[in-house]
Amino acid sequence: MSQEYSTDLSDAQWERVRPFVEKSFGRPAQVERRRIVNAIFYILRTGCQWRMLPREFPHWSTVHSCYWRWRRDGTLERLHDALREEVRLKAGRMAQPSAVILDSQSVKTTEKGGQEVTTKPRM
Repeated sequence: MSQEYSTDLSDAQWERVRPFVEKSFGRPAQVERRRIVNAIFYILRTGCQWRMLPREFPHWSTVHSCYWRWRRDGTLERLHDALREEVRLKAGRMAQPSAVILDSQSVKTTEKGGQEVTTKPRM
């Protein structure tokens, strides 16, 4: 399969992703899963609306329903976790992080504060 967009998966990338999105049971898929994954990456990268997906991709509703099904059933999370572990191992690190750093921003308020709002009872 030739790449049409810069967001399309290479053959090597597809081989890594394929086991997570292709089912080995049930009826055969009517739309090639690689085309659906490429469409999802196109949307994520370009920020286009689902309905504005170029015609080279499967129909937007097919892509949309697959994305949400994979999100709900944990497919995307499992894929993300596996790829993160692979990257960490290749970098010579442990597969799972051993520490977590949480960062939060504080919004400074004035020392004086705002005007107090009170409600007066109606007469």
